[in-house]
Amino acid sequence: MERRVALVTGGTRGIGLGCAEALAREGWNLAVCGVRAEAEVRDSLDGLRGLGAEVHYLQADIGDDGSPRLLTEGVRDRFRRLDLLVNNAGVAPKERKDILEAAPESYDRVLRTNLRGPYFLTQAAARFMVERKTAGCIIFISSMSASVVSLNRGEYCISKAGLSMASQLWAVRLAEEGISVFEVRPGIIHTDMTAAVKEKYDRLIGQGLTLQKRWGTPADVGRAVAMLARGDLPYSTGQVILVDGGLTVQRL
Repeated sequence: MERRVALVTGGTRGIGLGCAEALAREGWNLAVCGVRAEAEVRDSLDGLRGLGAEVHYLQADIGDDGSPRLLTEGVRDRFRRLDLLVNNAGVAPKERKDILEAAPESYDRVLRTNLRGPYFLTQAAARFMVERKTAGCIIFISSMSASVVSLNRGEYCISKAGLSMASQLWAVRLAEEGISVFEVRPGIIHTDMTAAVKEKYDRLIGQGLTLQKRWGTPADVGRAVAMLARGDLPYSTGQVILVDGGLTVQRL
């Protein structure tokens, strides 16, 4: 049987790499997107190949308008098919600032990468799947920040809330095409992006911020993505899968 193909944006480190590793272990071939030169991510790519995947690296900035075409054409040229899109790539504000002090430039940068880019990449990927009559799957990696307020990174929260709505829109539009769409919403995940706030969240987790008193890992998110990619929830398109250790469970 021909191996299925997944495109994972931001797939060379952090949560994206955790997703790519989980898919490689499940027998998927991978197109991996990142902004760094291929030589700089060689170790990550070789690690994925060591798990049995054929891996094609595509250097692209998801915030650039030309990226959707570049990525889908790259997948088409290499693999001739696309079965899964994992919209993972994202950025945090370069500086955390109170929303009274936030700059338009930071807002534009974060929204362009975290929301505009995935929205139009999904459009391009969905057209490719529809053209090939693929019963595919599209997964948006959002964040607890889609529903939990952080006043010092408002642009990030808005981008993830928008991404959550984007997943709903695409779920409705693509249901008739046989394409499932999901949102995976991670909580506090131990990555290089969260390294700067490790001390803060170590303390909060110890004080009971999460029901499960540990950091989440990229592998935790990867397992959720692999479950959806396998089709383990065949009657649940449009749903949000929380991977947050119980952080967002309301308590008195």
